[in-house]
Amino acid sequence: MILTSLPSRQPPAWQRALQEAVTDPAELLALLDLGPQWLEPARAAARRFPLKVPRGFVARMRRGDPDDPLLRQVLPLAAELDAVPGYVTDPVGDLAAKAGPGLLHKYEGRALLVTTGACAIHCRYCFRRHFPYDDENASREGFGPALDAIRADSSLGEVILSGGDPLTLNDRRLAALFEGLGAIRHVRRIRLHTRLPIVLPERIDPAFLDMWSAVSLQKVVVVHANHAREIDGSVRAAIAGLRESGTTVLNQAVLLRGINDRVTDLVDLSEALFAAGVLPYYLHLLDRVAGAAHFDRPAATAQRLVADLATHLPGYLVPRLVREEAGAPAKTVLPPASR
Repeated sequence: MILTSLPSRQPPAWQRALQEAVTDPAELLALLDLGPQWLEPARAAARRFPLKVPRGFVARMRRGDPDDPLLRQVLPLAAELDAVPGYVTDPVGDLAAKAGPGLLHKYEGRALLVTTGACAIHCRYCFRRHFPYDDENASREGFGPALDAIRADSSLGEVILSGGDPLTLNDRRLAALFEGLGAIRHVRRIRLHTRLPIVLPERIDPAFLDMWSAVSLQKVVVVHANHAREIDGSVRAAIAGLRESGTTVLNQAVLLRGINDRVTDLVDLSEALFAAGVLPYYLHLLDRVAGAAHFDRPAATAQRLVADLATHLPGYLVPRLVREEAGAPAKTVLPPASR
């Protein structure tokens, strides 16, 4: 008798792409034809906060250009090792806002669920680069205790899924979480904060969209693009799928020195986002996390940029300039500079 084995079930394309992300500074530099002078600083900084970037995102970078705005978001630099006064490990007061296992309650009517510590990309300016995910991660408890805490607080109408990145969880785990949230009578809205539709658009595949479309709650996805060149055809297709599923799609950007701190950069970003079906929502001042001081821009500079931006774009394409402050009841909105 001839025995034939059943074909092994292959993981979806997005999981394979995630597994194949570039994690070695030497490989990243080789892919981009950059010289050896970048290698040792990158290795030193990556020992403190590892490098991780999907190959599809690397493919959007300009070869031979160390100042490429996409590369600068992910390339570890020696400046990350500098201790700068005022830049701390918990810049937005996450740990003081703990309301349950992996559950943060900062603002009235909303709670944030730290779903996972995993990301598809390690942005060097990440405000949670020092976050203790091993201890403060709702998925470690199977989400049950966090859902119980949300169920017990009838003031919560919106649950924000963050991380890490919630879309690094597989569809089975996400579906269980969505079902659990949908069964809580006072929860009306679910909001996903995710970078994956931008850096790993393969994640928004038919299986995910079928599952996400079935969610009965109001659905908001906040993506994170900082530069117009992050948005290519694959990203536009992912956004289109989200919109067709009945999702409001917004963007949060961070103002970053040498990456998007010119008016032309911000104009191009807003136009590219809107052409893809995304509404510019917030432009964040840098959260002052240790290791990222070299990205920071003064508030006054940011306010002048937003004032200039308003002269080039209609109001609905001008993101609100905000800063998150630990313990504040809401994000602080900074007005544009007076002209």
